[in-house]
Amino acid sequence: MAVLACGFTPLHLETFLTAHLRQALPGRRPAVESGLFADTAGTLEGAAGRSADAVIVPLEWADLDPRLGFRGAGAWGSGAAKAMVASARAALDRVAGAIAALPEGWPVAVALPSLPLPPLFSPVSLQASPEELALRASVVEFASRIAARRGCAVLHSSRMDEISPPAGRYDFRSDLVAGFPYTLRHADALAAGLSALVAPAASRKGLITDLDDTLWSGIVGELGPEGVTWDLSSHSQVHALYQNLLATLASEGVLIGVASKNDPANVERAFERADLLIRPEQIFPREVSWSAKSAAVERILRTWNIGADSVVFVDDSPMELAEVAAAHPGIECIRFPGNDYAAAFALLRALRDRFGKARVSAEDGLRLESIRQGEAFQQAAAGGAPETFLQQAEGEITFDFESGADDQRVLELVNKTNQFNLNGVRCGPAEWQARLARPGAVLAVIGYRDRFGPLGKIAVAQGRVAGSRLYIDTWVMSCRAFARRIEHQTLRTLAAGWQVEELFFAFRPTAKNKPLQEFFGQMLDAPPAGPFALRAEQLERRLPPLYHRVVETKQEKVHG
Repeated sequence: MAVLACGFTPLHLETFLTAHLRQALPGRRPAVESGLFADTAGTLEGAAGRSADAVIVPLEWADLDPRLGFRGAGAWGSGAAKAMVASARAALDRVAGAIAALPEGWPVAVALPSLPLPPLFSPVSLQASPEELALRASVVEFASRIAARRGCAVLHSSRMDEISPPAGRYDFRSDLVAGFPYTLRHADALAAGLSALVAPAASRKGLITDLDDTLWSGIVGELGPEGVTWDLSSHSQVHALYQNLLATLASEGVLIGVASKNDPANVERAFERADLLIRPEQIFPREVSWSAKSAAVERILRTWNIGADSVVFVDDSPMELAEVAAAHPGIECIRFPGNDYAAAFALLRALRDRFGKARVSAEDGLRLESIRQGEAFQQAAAGGAPETFLQQAEGEITFDFESGADDQRVLELVNKTNQFNLNGVRCGPAEWQARLARPGAVLAVIGYRDRFGPLGKIAVAQGRVAGSRLYIDTWVMSCRAFARRIEHQTLRTLAAGWQVEELFFAFRPTAKNKPLQEFFGQMLDAPPAGPFALRAEQLERRLPPLYHRVVETKQEKVHG
């Protein structure tokens, strides 16, 4: 459920918000509840008691002072304008305080005032008065303050100006007659933007790029490694901007790979150039050969161990894009536009949107290195007896049984993991907190490291203990942790820690959780078709040898 805190009659905005949230959250039925008319701050102050999953705040000028709206027009003029600025600042302070008081991690989306101000300032309309500039500065300062709160997102005003031009936003008649100030078009655009902030689409995990006339301008096999360009003087600055964006994405944990039909020696020499704007170590793997691009993409996906639907492929050739799209359903193929500058600008923005995230976690920073470690892990495992290798891997698993309900990495794993996912059920903050507040609630956040390096927090198990049975409602594990028997150790630790006789799994097969289906098939002789129970003694008989060092943190407080 989302709380809509606005000072006007919500009417169509509430309808559009509900529709956009339901599109963004398939399988769930989100509802929108609004507060009292002309009481935005009061609605925010009471939101914590509503067990909401999100709070949505479309601020307008009248929320800051009724005289700043057309319905509440009072005394205007320079003297009143100064008083309105002071009143607006106090109202913004109250709203900011109410947002700060919401539970940590709650998604909050705020839209700054988007409608025209009444003609209350003394200069002509083309001239900005000192009072209006002070008023707008107060709004910007407020936005900067609340945007620093984790979970709070401010709708980008300039971007909204493009999507919903200011001249088409205000419905003067509807505002005066019904108390609803927006045109239908602007209400829809505003609802779409605010919904995208509180229920963002899953960001893509990897980008695979071509090289010639994509990462750089020119054909490296014809011009040589020193002949390809990416600078203003060569009229190829678009490629420099693309390199810069890829380098930024890589620093934020996005996987960057190369699929190129080229001579590997030429490519390696080009990557040795000191003026390359993305570091060679930020790109892994680099699949350079004369084979089909789809085969190169297949090898990269296998190395990354992620699905094609989590990846964007960028190439300047429509034929190559079509060949890859046909071989890998779900992958998003985007053409690099070359000298079409308007399309190049749109591409840079589109890529930022595909990979955007509200924050960069510690696990994001570990992603590329863990992929390299995973490759080394697989190669080392293939070179010797599996048992000997696992015994010598020096694996350490940490079980944190007291992670807070506001740990954003936990909900990220629950809501974005697909392959090793018990049932595909997603969970909002309010529902998650309610689960953890149930009698007998159990939460295990699992971290891992071995001699190849740390993987960070890679798994979550959540459920409840009732009598001699442990009910497991949520169990997810990152694909980066596969093949290390972490899932086996997790079940052993959970069963032993609560001394239960049986584990009951709220399992549901999905189109993507084949790895978990195979794991359960090993435990049961055949993959289950739905929820099932597993006796602790049966589990112990089916477990392979486990060599991890297990560290349990704060468990005594859970049992106490």
